[in-house]
Amino acid sequence: MWSNNQMMLAVTILVISYVLLFTEKLNRAVVAILGTVLMIFAGILTQESAIAAIDFNTLALLIGMMTIVGIGEKSGMFQFVAIWSAQKVGGNPRLLLAAMALITAVFSAFLDNVTTVLLMVPIILQVTKKLEVNPYPFLIMAILASNIGGTATLIGDPPNILIGSALNLSFMDFIYNLTPIVTAVMAVLLLALDLLWGRHMKTTPEKRQLVLAMNAREAITETDLMWKSLFMLIAVIIGFIAAEHVHIANGTIAMGGAALMLMLYTVGKDNHKRDHHIEEAFNLVDWTTIFFFAGLFALVFGLEQAGALEPLADLFINSAAGSTSRAAMIMLWLSAFGSAILGNIPFVATMIPLIKNVEEAFGGREAMMPVWWALSLGACFGGNGSLIAASANVIVAGMANKEGIRISFMRFLIYAVPTMLISTLLAAVYLYARYF
Repeated sequence: MWSNNQMMLAVTILVISYVLLFTEKLNRAVVAILGTVLMIFAGILTQESAIAAIDFNTLALLIGMMTIVGIGEKSGMFQFVAIWSAQKVGGNPRLLLAAMALITAVFSAFLDNVTTVLLMVPIILQVTKKLEVNPYPFLIMAILASNIGGTATLIGDPPNILIGSALNLSFMDFIYNLTPIVTAVMAVLLLALDLLWGRHMKTTPEKRQLVLAMNAREAITETDLMWKSLFMLIAVIIGFIAAEHVHIANGTIAMGGAALMLMLYTVGKDNHKRDHHIEEAFNLVDWTTIFFFAGLFALVFGLEQAGALEPLADLFINSAAGSTSRAAMIMLWLSAFGSAILGNIPFVATMIPLIKNVEEAFGGREAMMPVWWALSLGACFGGNGSLIAASANVIVAGMANKEGIRISFMRFLIYAVPTMLISTLLAAVYLYARYF
């Protein structure tokens, strides 16, 4: 049994780690690893228990998808889709805003929201420059649409990857339970974007012609690689769908897909070129995120080991008063605001063991599934709650800043908080109507 001193020490280490993550004074991977090392030095964890706490299925899923998408991006196929769409709406800025929002949401669902904004922002800046329209609404749209679209699938947003891996949920579980509400929220976002910005956007026929004159096919640098990447992406998604029937973990499917993608990418090349391309492909993986996740798993496990989650679990049970519907609503709103303040990845990592601890009190896993979906919806929609709530938000702000466009923390809140509140309110209605 852990003493109160050890419990307080675990809580202190976690709080300091989260404060450092919030202030971004240190790299997030460094913070997570240092926090884990402190847990080991404090005797809360051992090296063996820290390693055992890491969810390697989540890491494998992330590494595999980052590799496949990173190689696919080199072909220019995603850029082609974005430019082609801009031309299909005739360079009309009002329609372009809606088209880019839809593309961002769909890409986010199947590529993940961080990759999506890295692909979309340069194209948004290029097209808005040609049309001479304010890029700011398009950049805000990219953040909001990526977080909403990413909510729809297992691989779309890191909180879903964490939840899916912890509960061994399938790709279709997320599609079936979350896509309907994501579709509704996206419809509301499109309407809001049009009312707020779209209908006021104007450009000249000459500037629209500049967009129409862009050669979308020039974005595709390697046709052969594009077809290989497209084949592997489709094959992996089919693998995710089939996973629940063949009982193979999503991480194994993603890593298998990545290995085949690397083989297709380098086949026929001499040894030197092949090895160079493989090293290049491994550099496409965001290792900072991978090590951040690894450290975060161990940090939260240290909190669990020290018994610090037990009082929180008791408080949650008492607040819900035995009602699963009340528990789902508490979790939904707690996740939305908690994610907006702490960031949705650390928040979900902390909540997963807590919900697991209270499942028995509410009748087991099956009865608690609406609460798990509430955690997913609250955390993903809460990712729109502030500029630091999700990784995609920080990336867009950084890329915009390099182009001299400042997305300030306070100004972003004007658009972020209403979006988060409306989407979470719609999610509450959906959860209640569907499950209760």
